Formats: sequence, C-alpha cells, structure tokens
Amino acid sequence: MRVILPDGETRAMISGRSSIRDLLEELGINPLEVLVARNGRIVPEEDLAGEEDEIRVIRVVHGG
Repeated sequence: MRVILPDGETRAMISGRSSIRDLLEELGINPLEVLVARNGRIVPEEDLAGEEDEIRVIRVVHGG
C-alpha cells in the first residue's frame, strides 16, 4: 500500500491487510491527532487497508 504522511512523505508499506489503527501504530502516529483517508474517503480506525490502497494521513489542528 502507498501511505502519504502529513508532511508529504510517501512510503510503500507491505503488510497485507491490516487495520488503520495498526498501521498508525506501526508508523508511530497518535490516532487522536489525525484523520485517515483510504482511496480518497475518510475512514474509521477499525477499517482495513490492503495492498492496493492509497492511505493519506491528515494532521488535525485543534485548539480551544
């Protein structure tokens, strides 16, 4: 799968099918700070990503 990180870096990941949550953990990214799009659609952490998917990790800026 192709993973696009918030800083624009692209990584090719080979892991079969894994959950978005597991993928974020492998990348060392806190799931509370990002949204994830799989093939252009925002998906929850429980969804699975496969070899053919493009995953884009989008940093969320929040404040109060």
